[in-house]
Amino acid sequence: MLKAGIVGLPNVGKSTLFNALTRTRKAAAANFPFCTIEPNVGIVNVPDARLDELAKLSKSDKTIYAAFEFVDIAGLVRGASEGEGLGNQFLSHIREVDAVVQVVRCFEDEDIHHVAGSVDPVRDIEVINTELILADMAALKKRAERLQKGVRMGDKTAKAEVAIVEKLLPHLDAGKPALTMEFSDEEKRLVKEFFLLSAKPTLFACNVREEDLADVSGNAFVAAVKKYASEHLGSEAVVISAQIESELAELSTEDAKEFLAGLGVEDSGVGLLIRAAYHLLGLQTYFTTGPKETRAWTIHKGDKAPAAAGVIHSDFERGFIAAETVAFDELMKFGSQAKARESGRLRIEGKEYEVADGDVLEFRFNV
Repeated sequence: MLKAGIVGLPNVGKSTLFNALTRTRKAAAANFPFCTIEPNVGIVNVPDARLDELAKLSKSDKTIYAAFEFVDIAGLVRGASEGEGLGNQFLSHIREVDAVVQVVRCFEDEDIHHVAGSVDPVRDIEVINTELILADMAALKKRAERLQKGVRMGDKTAKAEVAIVEKLLPHLDAGKPALTMEFSDEEKRLVKEFFLLSAKPTLFACNVREEDLADVSGNAFVAAVKKYASEHLGSEAVVISAQIESELAELSTEDAKEFLAGLGVEDSGVGLLIRAAYHLLGLQTYFTTGPKETRAWTIHKGDKAPAAAGVIHSDFERGFIAAETVAFDELMKFGSQAKARESGRLRIEGKEYEVADGDVLEFRFNV
């Protein structure tokens, strides 16, 4: 299962957000730095209204959502790449995740301590990014030193890796994360083995006050984060209120909807964040449905039908014959698979079919 790590400076709302995401109280949330030491891990369902509609259509006994892991990682501080604030330990936790959700504080509150003494989300982002870049530079230099013997012996892989290091170091030294470096397909394959911290796909979570949640147009902090994320990383920024989301986690679904409506908010910020993180990882969903269960299955964008079948069971991929498929919208429009079939909207697709997000599939296989 893929993992998204929640990172940021101390006291920006990471642990409160993690508790809201996972509907638990696993993570300590306190008004002092480093209240989280060991990372907390929680499995999170990906909200998807389509799944509920399908389950109702099929009168399914069970509904199973797509899911992935969120990891609450302790706050980083300036100097983390050199061991400040238990930095080496925290950086190793980031190395183990597939994507990063960077929480930034976008509100003023004299009662909540900020490690830098003032609120400036862009500065906070740059502190985190700088530490990740410095850690990557140190790791790359060590890697290049280890590869020198292979280079002298004419090892092609060692030469290719050293060439990438030499290409990357000036880019990182200019303060640019590895995420923004352009690589060929072969270089991308090799870079994956470097496990670079600044190469992780990154999403920003702007933590705001309750009164800002319905309309952030007047929040200069949020505007600055969105501008920075877009211009410097080509990334997305999602607005959340960690404290409100933590309170919502205590309510039933209906009560939570009523509470949000009272705030003038249609969708939970956590819901938006989960979906954004899911897509950040290059994931999408297809469905299977029937009286026993309706289920969302996670695949990568671009996966073809046999690979999608293999997510259910390796036998499905090995013995793949065909996929009976209909788009979710078409199925809901016609009201049943039988009517969709009669109307020619339910198709038989072969091995080269690229599965689309929201496809409702049934596989034919033989092993």
